[in-house]
Amino acid sequence: MKNTMNSSMFKGTLKTWKDDRGFGFIKPDDDSKDIFIHISAFDSASRRPWKGDIIYYQIQQDKSGKVKAVNARIEGETIETKAGNRKFVYIGAGLIATGIIAWIMARYFGLV
Repeated sequence: MKNTMNSSMFKGTLKTWKDDRGFGFIKPDDDSKDIFIHISAFDSASRRPWKGDIIYYQIQQDKSGKVKAVNARIEGETIETKAGNRKFVYIGAGLIATGIIAWIMARYFGLV
């Protein structure tokens, strides 16, 4: 059984990443001790992490006292979630840009 130490989100930089083994270490922004992170912590990431990525994460401690990052996400990446059998991707800025371009073109061609 896992024990959540703190449900707050933390921020740090991915200091090392061994993609072939699926793990690395985060350097927390508060200069505390590096945090272990496994690829399984990135449930909804649209890509695999890279060294230098900004990571938002929670901290969890297992029965043996080992601390690791969980519920992690990569800053600036899309978030994929599942609702029933559907898969939604939140793109955010891309949708806004598309709307702005559509509006400008409509104004240019006199449709608005």
